[in-house]
Amino acid sequence: MSATIMAVPALAEEAAPADQITVVATGSKIRLDQTGQPITVITADELDRLQGPDLTRALQQVPGLVLSRNGGLGSFTGVRLRGAEAEQVLVLIDGVRVEDVSAPSGGFDFGTLTAGGVGRIDVLRGANSVVWGSAAIGGVIAVQSRELNGVDASVEGGSGNSWSADGNAGLVRDGYALTLNGGYDRTDGLTSAAANGAEKDGFRQWRVGGRGRVNLTPALSLTAVGRYADSRTDIDGFPAPTFTFADTPEYQVTRQASGRLGAHYETAALTLDAGYALSDTKRDYYDPTFGTDPSYGYRARSERADLTGRVALPARFALDFGTDTERTRYSGSFDAEQKARLSSGHAMLGWYGNAASLAAGLRYDDHSRFGHAWTFGANGSVKLPANLRLRASYGEGFKAPTLFQLLSNYGNAALVPERARSYDAGLEWTIPTVHAALTVFRRDSRNLIAYVSCFGVTTGICTNRPFGTYDNIGKARAEGVEAELDLTPVPALQVRFAYTYTRARNLTIGDANNGNDLARRPRHALTTTLDWTTPLHGLTLGVDMRVQSDSFDNASNATRLDGGSMATLRASLPVAEKVEVFGRVENLFDSRAQTAAGYGVPGRAAFGGIRVRY
Repeated sequence: MSATIMAVPALAEEAAPADQITVVATGSKIRLDQTGQPITVITADELDRLQGPDLTRALQQVPGLVLSRNGGLGSFTGVRLRGAEAEQVLVLIDGVRVEDVSAPSGGFDFGTLTAGGVGRIDVLRGANSVVWGSAAIGGVIAVQSRELNGVDASVEGGSGNSWSADGNAGLVRDGYALTLNGGYDRTDGLTSAAANGAEKDGFRQWRVGGRGRVNLTPALSLTAVGRYADSRTDIDGFPAPTFTFADTPEYQVTRQASGRLGAHYETAALTLDAGYALSDTKRDYYDPTFGTDPSYGYRARSERADLTGRVALPARFALDFGTDTERTRYSGSFDAEQKARLSSGHAMLGWYGNAASLAAGLRYDDHSRFGHAWTFGANGSVKLPANLRLRASYGEGFKAPTLFQLLSNYGNAALVPERARSYDAGLEWTIPTVHAALTVFRRDSRNLIAYVSCFGVTTGICTNRPFGTYDNIGKARAEGVEAELDLTPVPALQVRFAYTYTRARNLTIGDANNGNDLARRPRHALTTTLDWTTPLHGLTLGVDMRVQSDSFDNASNATRLDGGSMATLRASLPVAEKVEVFGRVENLFDSRAQTAAGYGVPGRAAFGGIRVRY
């Protein structure tokens, strides 16, 4: 819901004050109703209500968001906002950029992120590179771990020999706070993704993390966050002699480490945040057919130093600003280590009144490999009579070419950044029992980077490129409408609807696919959620329904992905003051709607578990 909170009805009033604040709009704390940008906040209570380790079930309740998954839980999962590529969505975990800089197009694999330990997710829809820089073309997804005073632990099991255990424990005191979390998830998965396969493609992950804060003075605190996850995902390959997609015993091991050390200073006149962040990814691919050593692998690291802040100015003006420098490097089994540096600075001036707000900003980025980029953005919000609010935003986005695209054996050092212009306007109506919103959006993208095959071509860009390379050849447009409705007719009942129409097309002049839909972008997507707290000892029942239209799996629109619906039935029951049992049935009607061609779809599955809080 744009500028609204998704929370359990019984806890909404308690959660509202803190959850009305976000940082994804300006980089500093701001009330949601003071920004013209569409932002959805998913709380820890919402994640607990939906149950289970699959974080994407919560993300699919965000308007404008669709995903494609290569199989079941843990398999590669790309998340798209408003028709953008998955790699054009910036992902932050506790303020750390976690894109895999060794991947050909960068981006983050949501198959490696489970719901355990997550306390909040902010989703900004639309380009916002003024504040966040490279990759924020489609939007920003900021994940925050829990800060907890007490213990929250759960365990569940279910179909496919699936097990999940999650634990969070913390202390919050006047002068400090410390929370630790950990978990383990596993499943046998689906029968092989390859057609007619017999092998199940499973997944397992263990993870640890934590966050801490020490208040040195009433205004100054030191902070630290960290996360480590070790995942194994069964995959399929292209074995000899046909080298076609087939059932194989191959698997991928991914190790992710990220963290940030920082300092926070806050007074009524000045807020400052400074920190050093590290993100490290190691991916190794194994084929037991040829032994126990990795067949090949990649290493990626990003180190970032940043300073952001806000100055309160007279007459309700405020200046948000920031500067940062990031050093990235990657290497692969067949690629020598390559490095790059990206240094940036930005400023955003805003006026924030009680009934209206307006902000505009500018960013400058300097990249050691391709040069510089300027980015502009502006947004505003106005409260109207009859509980209405009008908001609008314009944002520019850019995405730097990846080191793989620039400098690998397939690279092209002459690449320039992908660029986009994003526009949206929305109207919201809010009363105590109803929230409704309607948003129209459009994004025009240019200089899109694509792989160019050089099969049979030896001239031009294909000179000395026997297989292929990358080039800036693409243009695209995504436009549509987002509609949201939240109803709470009685305190025990809450109903939500989120519908999106997206038309995302290739507009590259002279391209054979000009006018075609972009791959894996369904035009229609509807999520419906109903939660009812019954009078039977606090028993809560819930239903989630996701409906998507057909789409295409490839740029030529030759391979169709059938749409369909996925329904989940949920229940939870308090059995003691601090103990709750819960269960759910996913894909209740055993739908076979695919999000990626050639891969299996999880069938009907049942899960049950217990949660303890104290």
